[in-house]
Amino acid sequence: MTDNYDLVMVTGPTASGKTSLAVSIAHRLNGEIISADSRQVYRGMDIGTGKDYDDYIIDGFSIPFHLIDIAEPGYKYNVFEYQRDFFRVYKSLKERNIFPVVCGGSGMYVDSIIKGYKMVEVPPDTGLRSRLEKKTMEELTGILAALKSMHNTTDLDSKKRLIRAIEIEHFSKNRKAHKSNMPRINSLVIGIMIERDKRRQMISQRLRQRLESGMVEEVKRIIDSGVDPEIMIYYGLEYKYITLYLTRRLTYDKMISDLEIAIHQFAKRQMTWFRGMEKKGTKIHWIDGELPMSEKVERVLDLLKT
Repeated sequence: MTDNYDLVMVTGPTASGKTSLAVSIAHRLNGEIISADSRQVYRGMDIGTGKDYDDYIIDGFSIPFHLIDIAEPGYKYNVFEYQRDFFRVYKSLKERNIFPVVCGGSGMYVDSIIKGYKMVEVPPDTGLRSRLEKKTMEELTGILAALKSMHNTTDLDSKKRLIRAIEIEHFSKNRKAHKSNMPRINSLVIGIMIERDKRRQMISQRLRQRLESGMVEEVKRIIDSGVDPEIMIYYGLEYKYITLYLTRRLTYDKMISDLEIAIHQFAKRQMTWFRGMEKKGTKIHWIDGELPMSEKVERVLDLLKT
């Protein structure tokens, strides 16, 4: 059944039920889960990132998962590291004849696997950054244009992106940068589609559940352990807004309302990213998220046969 594909990728916007579907598919295929979630990599960041370990138990069987709880909070894990770690796990599963089921909604992580990004590992250059920070967007654009052909217009989206692009080019010209060697992987990409109003309802309900489950206390515990609040803000969404509340920059009610709006906006951006992937040639097979689980699984298994 799986001869035509190297893996199944289950993706979609937040709160769409990706984990449950991925686990059900893995159960049917003698598979294991590889996470593609940029925040579930952090230990102790459980409620806010939606780690429900019970989701990995089905019919009394525990489905193994990978690339969850692999970094300490406070660390800034990146796409280069994810791609490297993904391939290590992927290769191990293939050697043991176990079918990989990738699950996550972090668009760049997903795309880095499907498209096999050739990524460059470049350490930050604080001296160069401080010099570039003083320059205008126009000046930075001119510097970057002198260093490389301007194929990737995403480099121009913000000053931060421009500086990072210059930093990469500067490093590559002066030292030998380590490039990832990601093989092409034939992926069956499954997207879970939830109607907009239903998705908004699910997001709001899940937020209330997470707050009742101790999400504020989780963030406080991480900060109390010594993690800089500004790093927590860097992680975004739940961790950002709860940290703003804990540091008295937001009231509790304002924190909840702003966070709810931010999660809805995030889900919209996720869908925009997936549509962009489709425009660039990635085939995403969309499945109605409100179908019974058995029917969703059968549809995926049927697609694997084609």
